[in-house]
Amino acid sequence: MLLSPRWISFLIAVLITFITVAFLHFIPGVTVPMLFVTGASAFISSFLLIFYIIDLLVFQEVNSIYLSLRKLKIKDFDIPRKSLIKSVNPLKKLNREISNYVSRKEEEIDTLRRMETFRREFIADVSHDLKTPIFAAQGFIHTLLDGAIEDPEVSHKFLTKAARSMDGLEMLVKDILILTQVESGDIRMQMEKVDLVEVIRDIFDQLEDKAGKREIALVLKPKAVKSVKVKADRVRITQVLTNLITNGITYGKNGGKVTVELTQENRHVMIRVTDNGIGIAPEHLPRIFERFYRVDKSRSRAVGGTGLGLAIVKHILNAHNTRIDVTSKPDHGTTFSFTLPQAAEDFSS
Repeated sequence: MLLSPRWISFLIAVLITFITVAFLHFIPGVTVPMLFVTGASAFISSFLLIFYIIDLLVFQEVNSIYLSLRKLKIKDFDIPRKSLIKSVNPLKKLNREISNYVSRKEEEIDTLRRMETFRREFIADVSHDLKTPIFAAQGFIHTLLDGAIEDPEVSHKFLTKAARSMDGLEMLVKDILILTQVESGDIRMQMEKVDLVEVIRDIFDQLEDKAGKREIALVLKPKAVKSVKVKADRVRITQVLTNLITNGITYGKNGGKVTVELTQENRHVMIRVTDNGIGIAPEHLPRIFERFYRVDKSRSRAVGGTGLGLAIVKHILNAHNTRIDVTSKPDHGTTFSFTLPQAAEDFSS
């Protein structure tokens, strides 16, 4: 191949040798052996030098660049990052930059694909969840306008259902706003000493009727504890615990229980919210904290809720520099757990 490094080096070395010998030929006193030795030396040295420059410093690097660009063109981003010693060779630097660029683009494209998928799912879920209460209220109101309003009993019944649909719509919009504000950092956590026992008992009082309808017991452990103080935003932690306890009631078994357990762990308080309900299948666990993700969509919408509760819980706890974990077994129940920094040395009992 005439364009291979060896042929190019050979031709250039022959040219250099010819020029050198021709120049020395005109110098008086130069013998044939001298010309032969000089020509041979010029050929060998120039051939090796040129071959090294062309093959190692140009051809190999250019070939690597070509392969990188080829992979970029065919969307094959499996390009390893080269571990190179420090070099002033611009071609090596160029090749390294292209490899790094391609690797970064792979990550960016993967992120964009995930965001696009999330955007489509989010729009579809929001549209569906907004459409349901709006259409329901619209149907009730149009029925009243068509004459049902003349019947006091029917009008009251339909107005009650329309109001319930609007309440659900208000809850959905409020949850979307809260989630957006927490994610964007617009809501700042107001850290203070919070008595978890007091917060939990207040939530139990608020949810007593809801739990009573399904004969679900609300239990705080340990029973003798009177005060457990942590550093947290009282309003947001109340929202977190309310969402978790409400989920336990909603998806728990009739006659079951929802337990909130507080334990000390290395100057932190571990909070576990456990129910003995339907549980969550393993394939759903990685996604339950996503917006609008429902394990059983038909049942979830039937019992109410916006599908944003666990997403809000996750982001509020992230803002507290902690994370929420979940363990679950179908038909045996679910446990959500997280920690908060302790604000006092010991539990008060």
